[in-house]
Amino acid sequence: PRGSRVRMVVSELNNEKIDILAWSEDPAEFVKNAMSPAKAKKVIIHQEERTALVIVPDDQLSLAIGKEGQNVRLAARLTGWRIDIKSESQFRAEEEERLKSLAEEGGPYCQAIKRDGQRCQNRAVGGSNYCGIPSHQKQAQG
Repeated sequence: PRGSRVRMVVSELNNEKIDILAWSEDPAEFVKNAMSPAKAKKVIIHQEERTALVIVPDDQLSLAIGKEGQNVRLAARLTGWRIDIKSESQFRAEEEERLKSLAEEGGPYCQAIKRDGQRCQNRAVGGSNYCGIPSHQKQAQG
């Protein structure tokens, strides 16, 4: 029968509700899985601080947080990461504000998005929106 092992565990736990999620060695993927049923669009991991920034669609922000923060609190306990959640529009607005303040400090900055989801902090080379790093130049062409 389907789910017989799960039913046995639930029965052993006096019918307590349980969630089952896929484990992953990749912290971003593991945090993303732990945020279910909310669908994370992006997870930005900061290894040194052991934090994860989870970007979710605007209409799923309350689902990701959960009643009184229960969903995000359980996901943080399960993964061992401090989890911050932002909606796509909130993340976009903060990113635009950050770039605006960087530009005010003295010139255009590279528009490339690094693997960790953060924007490159290098200055753009003349006549371009990107710095001189070859992989960032490829983003300009793609």
